[in-house]
Amino acid sequence: MSKLTRFLGYERVLVSEAERVVALYEGKVLGIYGAGVHRMPNFRGTLVIERHNLAEPRFRSTYEKALIDRLPDVAARHLTVVKAGEREVVLIERESDLLVALAPNARLVLWTDAGPWTIRRFDLAASLKIEPLLARRLALSGRIAAVQTATVPDGKIGLLMVDGVYRETLGPGFHAFWASDAAIEVRQVDLKPQVLDVNGQELLTRDRVTIRVNVTAGYRIVDPIKATIGVKDAGDMLYRALQLAFRETLGGQTLDHILETKAGLKPEAVAALGAEMAAVGVELGAVSLKDVILPGEMRDILNQVVTAEKQAEANVIRRREETNATRSLLNTAKVMAENPVMLRLKELEALETIASKVDRLTIHNGVSGLMNDIVQLRDT
Repeated sequence: MSKLTRFLGYERVLVSEAERVVALYEGKVLGIYGAGVHRMPNFRGTLVIERHNLAEPRFRSTYEKALIDRLPDVAARHLTVVKAGEREVVLIERESDLLVALAPNARLVLWTDAGPWTIRRFDLAASLKIEPLLARRLALSGRIAAVQTATVPDGKIGLLMVDGVYRETLGPGFHAFWASDAAIEVRQVDLKPQVLDVNGQELLTRDRVTIRVNVTAGYRIVDPIKATIGVKDAGDMLYRALQLAFRETLGGQTLDHILETKAGLKPEAVAALGAEMAAVGVELGAVSLKDVILPGEMRDILNQVVTAEKQAEANVIRRREETNATRSLLNTAKVMAENPVMLRLKELEALETIASKVDRLTIHNGVSGLMNDIVQLRDT
């Protein structure tokens, strides 16, 4: 039978369940054949058989276009053609197994019998965001090229910029986006209270002394869009505003006043600075003057002034104590003059003190004579 078939110009082609066959006769597509035995013309050996294993679900054939153009019904019965739009990403799955993610304008032809296929389309014009679970599935399946990810930590928010244009605000957490021809950027903005230091700011006081000051200010971003898109750098803007405010305020004060008060900005200046920063989404906190640094020569002069002042104070205290001591002696003398018994006690105390400091004491004329002489001296 096989020889007769070949003699008549035909050939039997066996196709298994796990494959499909594309047949051409005399250079023309005959069709697609499934499992079974098929009798095909093969006059003068012009039959061409192209076998495809369904384990490879993609249909790759040189005759794809000819097959779809000449036999559209056959192609529609055996092939699934998937085409992504200009602003569209297409996910193709088989029984929850992710096969491929088609980028915009991409095209793929699948064997229908290798399915069933689930096709999910995502409009990039509507949203570039991907659900976190789906993004992780794409990453695990090796389709990471189709995904762009960003993580926003606690205390911050993210501003989604697409082609340099603000799209939406992202909260803390994991975020994923479809990779496309659009430039995607997530700008992270810190919402926690922050401190800005302005160190070594030089200025000239009203009495023409050059000093350097260190300034500190607290602030917090309350409107991320204004603070990020409205200005180039909100922190740099606050830095320069603090420089100007302190230059204007301290420049109108004398050095002695600055050193004495160390008050920093006036309330009205702080209010004006706060209003200026509020316009760009920044809430101003406490503003204070930390340090005043003097030039070397001025520091030496002030040290000399302080030394002279302290010496003068010490002299005043010394004179006061001397006066108090003299006044005490005078009061003691008056008491003794008015009370002979008190004078005699003092004499005995003096004698006791002298006796305690010598090893031997010789008394002439007896103790009675000594006491009488002392009394006689006192009477004289």
